[in-house]
Amino acid sequence: MSVLLRSFPVFDPHFVMMRATVLLMVIVTGLIGYYVYVPIPNTVSEPWKLMLLDATFRGVQDMCHLAQQVGLGHHLKALNFVITMFEMLAPQSSETVEVSDTSFDGVQVRVFEPKKVDGELKRSIIYIHGGGWALGSARMRSYDHLCRKMAKDMNAVLVSIEYRLVPEVHFPEQLNDAYSATKYFLQPEVLSQYSVDPNRIAVSGDSAGGNLAAAVTQQLVVDSSIKFQLKLQALIYPVLQALDFNTPSYQQNMATPILYKHVMARFWLEYLNGDPSFVQAMLVNNHTASNLSQLTSVRAHLNWTNLLPQSLIKNYKPVIQVMGSPQVIKALPALLDPRAAPLIADKGILQLLPRAYILTCEHDILRDDGIMYAKRLEDAGIEVTLDHYEDGFHGAMIFALPPTNFDVGNRIMNNYINWLDKNL
Repeated sequence: MSVLLRSFPVFDPHFVMMRATVLLMVIVTGLIGYYVYVPIPNTVSEPWKLMLLDATFRGVQDMCHLAQQVGLGHHLKALNFVITMFEMLAPQSSETVEVSDTSFDGVQVRVFEPKKVDGELKRSIIYIHGGGWALGSARMRSYDHLCRKMAKDMNAVLVSIEYRLVPEVHFPEQLNDAYSATKYFLQPEVLSQYSVDPNRIAVSGDSAGGNLAAAVTQQLVVDSSIKFQLKLQALIYPVLQALDFNTPSYQQNMATPILYKHVMARFWLEYLNGDPSFVQAMLVNNHTASNLSQLTSVRAHLNWTNLLPQSLIKNYKPVIQVMGSPQVIKALPALLDPRAAPLIADKGILQLLPRAYILTCEHDILRDDGIMYAKRLEDAGIEVTLDHYEDGFHGAMIFALPPTNFDVGNRIMNNYINWLDKNL
């Protein structure tokens, strides 16, 4: 009698572990891919690199928000710590540029002085860094590199302002710092100390720094105590208003890295020390509804149907709420203050301003802020150079060093410096 023997699979723990590991890797890879991937127009410079940069930035932001929720401090303070942790540089002079940290009227500044001696007075640029009035530093590697390069290439004295940030201070303290340092530098004895030609001085800044640069320029032209005025203002993708979050560029780029529509609204609320719950009202322009009489005098300054070319308007429509709540404007009157929103300044002020260079990027929610300001300046009789980058994105210029160096960032930086070199 034969016995039928049945074979059973032998349990192999190593095989099970391997399968579990592979499955876990697939899941993790999928989650990372889901987090990293965002739809980016293929006309953006190096889209995959931008995608990875954006994912990193969003990841750090999420961790900082979590830190605030568990009571470890304000998320923007934590975010700035992370951003600057590996970026902060002590003043390091080179063979061509002497770098020093000092203070102008109590405001910290970093000064870059070319060592080349030619017996003539030098040009000068006052630079104000970006970062939503809450992030960044004049001592960061990226801004140190930019100002050092400008000093060297242009044989110019660079003054990079280290203004105070949110959450320690709010509007108008950032502007007060920038203005105080600029006004101090424009004193004849200080200009003489740094061998600067008083007739060849510019102010410049990127993003929120562009906002402060524009506001400083507007304040200087009405300050009767100023003996020397600026020759140029150079604004790099500036943020200039918070009354319309639905311009064509806001609609087109609301989800384009690295500056999102909702993030910009939150930066504004932090800067103006507003209630975070106002975000949604601002995103749908409920704070600028047509029934709010406070806006009557500034509506024309924001009418992008008249200020933008049809090539940018495309098929986008204005978002105008018929009935809105006056709550936001009432709580935040600075929304109607040109010191916070230089775009809404009266024409009488714009007519007094110096020649302008305004740089904009196609894939940037702030594109139209800069282009509308350029049109308003031109209508006021001011000569304007508008430098637009079809493959550019917000913040591109400061991403010019490894590992976050972008080709468009280097082009923007070089063209910006070349324009200043030719016109200052």
